[in-house]
Amino acid sequence: MNIFERTFGLHGKVALVTGASGGIGRVLASALAEAGAAVALHGQSSEKLEEARHEIKELGANAAAFTADLSDVEACKNLVAQVRERFRRVDILVNCAGLNRRCPLVEATVEDFQTIVDVNLRAALILAQECHRSMLENGGGKIINIGSVSSTYGLGGVGVYGASKAAVAHLTKTLAVEWARDNIQVNCLAPGFIKTPLTEGALWGDEKRKRWLLSRIPARRAGEPQDLIGALLLMASSASDYMTGQLITVDGGFISGGWWEADE
Repeated sequence: MNIFERTFGLHGKVALVTGASGGIGRVLASALAEAGAAVALHGQSSEKLEEARHEIKELGANAAAFTADLSDVEACKNLVAQVRERFRRVDILVNCAGLNRRCPLVEATVEDFQTIVDVNLRAALILAQECHRSMLENGGGKIINIGSVSSTYGLGGVGVYGASKAAVAHLTKTLAVEWARDNIQVNCLAPGFIKTPLTEGALWGDEKRKRWLLSRIPARRAGEPQDLIGALLLMASSASDYMTGQLITVDGGFISGGWWEADE
């Protein structure tokens, strides 16, 4: 076994990935499988989950699909129970499932707020709590919360989503502090503007928004889900055994700043 396999390999581990039927979650789940983990795929579309499961099976890895409504507390608890029944353990939790509703804050409703917070924040905590028990039994674990550039950057039109993702970043730090002695590392992976089936039309298919984004992203391109794999494997593997409570932004430099001069 070489240094890369010893440091980043996930053989013998079980990972639960929520939102695994979507663009980012599906790629992250496949990456964990390629690194050696058995993967529990969560989503709401049975058809898309089966496609993802088939892809992972073709990699020679073990995978199973689970549907659950993460806005429901008991459904969150039952999801982890079902995964533990199937795989006997959970070593890695990737809280990737998320919900967004685009509107200015002046138009946001109480129902918008509650629905987004229930899925993006409350579910992340409940799933972490439920997985904590399994991780304790097995001597430790990894929790990776998927944040956003809006965890630290105020972006108009998605204020409730941004508030929920800022809270996810803070939840990450608190869990990291409280569970460090349990050998559970909790970190936050914050994607930038990633091109997925959901954003390809709304963001990258809109010429005005596309120009705005490309003028502010130093890398001058859209992010791809594959751009997140390196940071994911760092956080999911023994490479991060002494790293916890951190937020790593993968955004092509967007958060870092930009030139005051426009490109020629």
